[in-house]
Amino acid sequence: MIKQSLERKFWGISLMKKNMNSKTDVFDVRFALIDTYISKKEIGAFVPAKRIAIGDLIDEWFPVVGSNGTYTAIRLQITFTPCDINPSYTSGISEDYSVKRSYFPMRHGGKLTLYQDAHVIDGRLPEIGLDYGRKFEQNKCWEDICHTIWEAHNLIYVIGWSIYHKVRLVREDSKQLPNGGDLNLGELLKYKSQQGVRVVLLIWDDKTSHDNCFIKTGGLMKTHDKETRNFFKHSPVTCVLDARYRINNVIPQVCRIFYSQHQKCVITDTKGHENNRKITAFLGGLDLCDGRYDTPDHHLYDDLNTLFKDDYHNPIFRIFRSVDSESVEGFPRNVLAAKEQNLVFEKKCAIDRSIQMAYIQAIRCAQRFIFIENQYFIGSSFAWTSKRKAGANNLIPMELALKIVSKIRTKERFSVYVVIPMWPEGEPDSDSVRAILYWQGQTIQMMYQIIAQELKSANFENAHPSDYLNFYCLGNREERHREESSSDSTSEKYDRFMIYVHSKGMIVDDEYVIIGSANINQRSMAGHRDTEIAMGAYQPHYTCTRKKEHPCGQIYGYRMSLWAEHLGCIENCFKYPENLECVRYINNVAEDNWKRYTTEEYNQLQGHILKYPIEIGVDGSVNPLPGHELFPDVGGLVLGNPPIFPPVITALTIERNEIGK
Repeated sequence: MIKQSLERKFWGISLMKKNMNSKTDVFDVRFALIDTYISKKEIGAFVPAKRIAIGDLIDEWFPVVGSNGTYTAIRLQITFTPCDINPSYTSGISEDYSVKRSYFPMRHGGKLTLYQDAHVIDGRLPEIGLDYGRKFEQNKCWEDICHTIWEAHNLIYVIGWSIYHKVRLVREDSKQLPNGGDLNLGELLKYKSQQGVRVVLLIWDDKTSHDNCFIKTGGLMKTHDKETRNFFKHSPVTCVLDARYRINNVIPQVCRIFYSQHQKCVITDTKGHENNRKITAFLGGLDLCDGRYDTPDHHLYDDLNTLFKDDYHNPIFRIFRSVDSESVEGFPRNVLAAKEQNLVFEKKCAIDRSIQMAYIQAIRCAQRFIFIENQYFIGSSFAWTSKRKAGANNLIPMELALKIVSKIRTKERFSVYVVIPMWPEGEPDSDSVRAILYWQGQTIQMMYQIIAQELKSANFENAHPSDYLNFYCLGNREERHREESSSDSTSEKYDRFMIYVHSKGMIVDDEYVIIGSANINQRSMAGHRDTEIAMGAYQPHYTCTRKKEHPCGQIYGYRMSLWAEHLGCIENCFKYPENLECVRYINNVAEDNWKRYTTEEYNQLQGHILKYPIEIGVDGSVNPLPGHELFPDVGGLVLGNPPIFPPVITALTIERNEIGK
């Protein structure tokens, strides 16, 4: 008998076939129990995959086994539903769409504004038409934040991984600034607090930074946390530095100091109906700190001494989080209570993992295409060709691959576009970045191999995995019309550099959007590592199930505006991203831009999109582009290297480098 009470769980299981010596073997499905009262080692129960695939209800006891034999038994109730008859895979985004396992309820009747950059200059991007003769409006994020803070009467709450008091929110104002609107962020918040507004800042406490009489260091991540706190001392502003965990026993918990408070929010009261006040919240991937302000032009040199001076480096919606009971008050302390609130209970801790669940459910509902921008793309390590025990077990990459497989089987078009940075923040040739790139390469190769295997099984002629899945990065070349810099940087010599992707979002079928602070990696998706917040939203009257045609609402306009920025134009094929014509057009532009980007002579790019420098084989193999094994100018292997340190040391190094991204 199992001593520990086990929560009744519902697993989404995908059965994969693997060719071995020209024979097809079907693996058992393993239900793993980790860190139970029975054993601190990993143990599990095995169920024959063939039995599950039949689809009949299985309700019986199975032995729980480990390296030392059988420990006990567990009762499992299993029913398998193939994806081609599973409504969650075939129905798309419905008018009453809802993420099933989420802590927060759906909110109806709100107003949602989608931002693509910190600032968009009027007329910079082409006009985008929506349904019913409407036009998509490109809004100005930081300028709107400034006006919203200025108009607050009661409260201003700012939450961030990094908040820098010297940042200026408005640099190219398009409407008259309020009196004092030219103040920097710190001065503005002090001014509002002196008016009687309650101003509270919650900033991640980087334990490697110090600012006292004995030690002054900016810390590994240069977040300005101590500097910003000191600025608000002796003012009415409450500035709290908060570590992700309370550290009690330093040695066994040393890795935890590198987990972070990674949420990014600005919450204020604003004018509502008549004399009422309402709550307005900004959330996403932009911290209010240096290095975040940018425009669709992504200048390398222009405006460095002006806009970027000292700073370059109606919908239905729902809030999702990655957080646990060690970081939030009010979560239940037992299994049953946690289940009632749609929380997971592991290791005596209630965990909100709803961001990952929101991604998974939206991917499963997708019918035509998915567009992702994210700073990281690592996951589903259980299916990698090597390092399967790396622990990056979030399901998002696997779900994307299996969604494509399901569409290949039904002979339907489906496309996935993923935009990531050329390399993670840090030195591309450092051990930590090489390891991240290696894990990212393993993730990408796993996906392509699954797709290639299905194309082979389906006997699709002249089909290639890149007809369905593609990865891109962003870059810019900018010719300088001023005196040559004294810098010996190779990037400056050739007037080029990557555009760092810091976005964290996904668009599904132009119907549903997820935006927040969460990266696609284990740190953000696990729920018990970095704390994260995200929002999922859709317009109920702009879904395919309602309109019976491609919806052209605000989410469509948002994607088209992003694509206009990335590709430098709008083409008719962009309206149907699932079509091969669209995939090939974007790939042609990205490949041509990569060639222009990497030549020594200056060549202007079309937009900013670049092919990610990998070559995909028809068998799903992933290799660096011939002649581009290293990143231009900065070096570092495109596909990285396996970690050279033991797992614990490597985990510490990798997590340290991933914290602020």
